[in-house]
Amino acid sequence: MVISAHPDDSEFGAAGSVAKWTREGKRVVYVVCTSGNKGSDNPDIPPQQLAKIREKEQKDAAAVLGVSEVVSLGYPDQGLEDTPDFRKAIVRQIRTYKPDTIVTLDPYRRYIWHRDHRITGQVVLDAVYPFARDILAYPDLIQEGLMPHKVKEILFFGTEDVNLHVDISETFDLKLKALSCHKSQIDQMGIPDLEKWLRQRCRIMAEGSEFELAEAFHQVKAPH
Repeated sequence: MVISAHPDDSEFGAAGSVAKWTREGKRVVYVVCTSGNKGSDNPDIPPQQLAKIREKEQKDAAAVLGVSEVVSLGYPDQGLEDTPDFRKAIVRQIRTYKPDTIVTLDPYRRYIWHRDHRITGQVVLDAVYPFARDILAYPDLIQEGLMPHKVKEILFFGTEDVNLHVDISETFDLKLKALSCHKSQIDQMGIPDLEKWLRQRCRIMAEGSEFELAEAFHQVKAPH
């Protein structure tokens, strides 16, 4: 399960790994926390219209990677808070899909980092342990048939504390194709050669490994 703050976060941070996992027969589900309705420098586009555009872009990108389902929670962009409601929404998805591995944003990145990214990473951590695991945490979810689930590991992307590299040499093309689906975001970045830029980015992420192109994560084993 990949849990991102915005449409496109997953493609920047983990798309090559996602493509690798789906090729290996693993099921991958996306959970996107916000609609991305403020992710534009164009003052003439209404937020509701932007949200619809970005939802389609995310579904198109997920289809490129073989993601089986995209769940959109629909919180407002720049509006995520560490609340019981948000935490419970994440717990609901964990108990519904029962992932072994959760991939999300590192909440502990220093200095400049989008607030929605920090909040998402922290809430996911709390949802994994102890709330998704503990049978008495949400009795109402038990009544809905959503029993506790123990996640085995969390992989954080956007991290400054890398302890895991995933070789994406054979899936880089799919990462590029998936990222290109997010046209509303890529166009405003002003990158003249997206493939060259992305290849260099993945080479940098591969530093410290034996791989040419990689995605970098901080891996944490979830407590049981």
